[in-house]
Order: sequence, then structure tokens, then C-alpha cells
Amino acid sequence: MNGDYTVDDLLSLPDLPRHVELIDGNLVAAGPQTVFHSVAVDLLAVGLRSRVPGSLSVERNMTLVLDRYNGPEPDVSVIRREAITGPDQMSYAAGDVILAVEVVSPDSASRDRTTKPQKYAAAGIGNFWRVEMNEADGRPVVHVYELDPMTKAYVHTGMYRDRVKVDRPYPVDIDLTEIDTL
Repeated sequence: MNGDYTVDDLLSLPDLPRHVELIDGNLVAAGPQTVFHSVAVDLLAVGLRSRVPGSLSVERNMTLVLDRYNGPEPDVSVIRREAITGPDQMSYAAGDVILAVEVVSPDSASRDRTTKPQKYAAAGIGNFWRVEMNEADGRPVVHVYELDPMTKAYVHTGMYRDRVKVDRPYPVDIDLTEIDTL
């Protein structure tokens, strides 16, 4: 699927498969999900929700409108609660997102590692987490980035293997070894 599609097309075309993203005007369908991807997304979403302030909300697989031709769908995002308009809402504006999380999959590795972080940064999303599978033990490795407002680029602020304990975008403490019990 490709062409000069817009975010309006993405949100209104009938019969699109689930989890279709818009990247540079191209519709990109997600490939089959691995067990690691599914469980890592669950672990992070639950961990982020466990400490989320009342003014924020943790969402899964929602389209983020970055500009007219880009509507990616991060695995997890933290948004301002005031941006929620109702149960039929299908997207959030980039300005309402404070964290985007991508769990890298084999079919989307290049987009998750390069394309999406660059686009999230350019749209002003203050925090980005990239999650990779540690080949040695099958556990998540979380790379944490913070936006440098001067350069509009992400700065790597940490790599976490057993526990993500950070203060931004809000205090978070997630035991990554819990993936073994899920």
C-alpha cells in the first residue's frame, strides 16, 4: 500500500487492516506480532499506568497525527488526558503526546529505530523509548531518549535491562524481569 495518502485518508478509508500507519504519505500495515512484542507492550503499558498522574493517560496502538502525511501508531503512548474527546476517538495530535514507545519488531526495525524517532522528535514529542529484545535472555532492553529542544533531536539518556527507573516524563519504575512471569 502506498501513494500520496493523508492522515484524513488514514482515519476515513473503509476496510483497512488493523494497525495501519501513515509514513510519508504511504500506508504501512503491521506484520504478524511476536510473543515478545505482545508481552513487552503489555508489561510497559501496565508499568506506565501504575504510576501515571491523573492529568495523563497511557494508550496503546493509537494514531498520532504528526503532520498531514504522517500518522504513526506507537505501541504505547502517554498523552495529556485533556486530549481525550470520547470513546470513538481514533487519533491524538502530536502536541498532546509526552511519550511514544516503540517495541522493535523484525518487520518494522528500520522504522522503529530511525524513521519514527526522527519524526516524533521533529513533531516535538518530548520523550521516546525504543525497546529491543536482548537475544541472550529474551528480556526487554529499554533505550530512553529525551528531546533536545534546540536541535529537535533525541538525546540518549539511558539503557535499562532489568528495571526502568526514570523521572521523566513522570516518575516510572518498571521491573523488566517481570516479562518472565507473563
